[in-house]
Amino acid sequence: MAGKKISLTTKILIAMIAGAFLGILLNLFGAESGAVQSFLVDGVLRVVGAIFIASLKMMVVPLVLVSLVCGVTNMGNVATLGRTGAKALGFYIATTALAITIALLVASAVSPGAGFAITDAAIDFKAQEAPPLSQVLIDLVPSNPVAALADGEMLQIIVFALLLGVAITVAGDRGRHVLNVFTDLNSVIMQMVWIIVRLAPAGVFCLIARTFSTEGMEAFVPLAKYFLCVVAALAVHAIVTYSFLLKLFGGLSPIIFFLKMRAAQLFAFSTASSNATIPVTLESVQNRLGVDNSVASFTVPFGATINMDGTAIMQGVATVFIAQVYGVDLSLGDFLAVIMTATLASIGTAGVPGVGLIMLAMVLQQVGLPVEGIALIIGVDRLLDMMRTAVNITGDAAVTCVIAKSEGCLDAKRYADPSAGLAPLEKPLTPNR
Repeated sequence: MAGKKISLTTKILIAMIAGAFLGILLNLFGAESGAVQSFLVDGVLRVVGAIFIASLKMMVVPLVLVSLVCGVTNMGNVATLGRTGAKALGFYIATTALAITIALLVASAVSPGAGFAITDAAIDFKAQEAPPLSQVLIDLVPSNPVAALADGEMLQIIVFALLLGVAITVAGDRGRHVLNVFTDLNSVIMQMVWIIVRLAPAGVFCLIARTFSTEGMEAFVPLAKYFLCVVAALAVHAIVTYSFLLKLFGGLSPIIFFLKMRAAQLFAFSTASSNATIPVTLESVQNRLGVDNSVASFTVPFGATINMDGTAIMQGVATVFIAQVYGVDLSLGDFLAVIMTATLASIGTAGVPGVGLIMLAMVLQQVGLPVEGIALIIGVDRLLDMMRTAVNITGDAAVTCVIAKSEGCLDAKRYADPSAGLAPLEKPLTPNR
């Protein structure tokens, strides 16, 4: 036992618990100390956490571009790519619609806004306006691919990488030389990702510690019903919906799936960013769950951009909460409008900064509720954002596994092997073939 290595997942979990403990202590006993706040909270914890997040984000653009190009060429033909894309879009839309339906049902049963007193904070919120769907469609195609890469415009990067991968495939022998370059780059980038991933426990510790040190309990007491309602809906969707999806459409074991997704879920919770978690999600679905790179390299970045099940759940509960606070009764037609608006908004506002609140503003406007009500829930949104991000990437992985199984691109033995998911992550990331 003395020589047994601790898995990366266990190290991250320990770092999360220790960080939460330190953060709570700092919030309770160090809030009044300027030295603690300036040196520890806004100094060491902020700097190390920010560097870790920046390191992960640094790898996202090159990883998505190179991995997606390699994945498209591995598919072999455009028809396979189109079929995979259609399946991914269909599953992501369906799970988002189901997520917000679950949220509305849970919120209606619990009534989180009953008896809540409105404060003056609800007056000052200004909602950012969402771009029209027509502009979003136009913006899918990058007029300058270099600028898209520099700005991290994920949908534009995906479109450019898809087109480049198709062109390399069609070019034949000439394209093989270019493909060899991308294949070598993919291996190098994976090694870079692994170097950063090994630093995860330190980064996670600082991120969690700072979050808990700044989120005081006074923000949670009046919003406890709302907070617990969102958590309950997230849990139901993550456990029930994704288990049903894996078993019915893929014939896959949900238990093994959740065991092997722990590391990615912990990363997503810590970073509160689906995009920053892409490298770890890719590692989990490829090396742990046995999905071929040809599928994972497309569905994971695509899902991280448009699949917002967790965000949709927050919007559903928040809509009911705000309606009850302002004394507005929502009809069945209003509920249907919320489902439709939130589902379409998850695609129409993909890649827009502050997308969660923009989507919520669109939903509230659709059913005639005051957008200023968003200010009521901002106090607890940070922790909920962490939880819903974990749900988002879990959905990305579940859909990826189901699509890979349908396309014959899933290694069933690797998926079913418990040791492939439970063994320590001590090997560099390599795309499976």
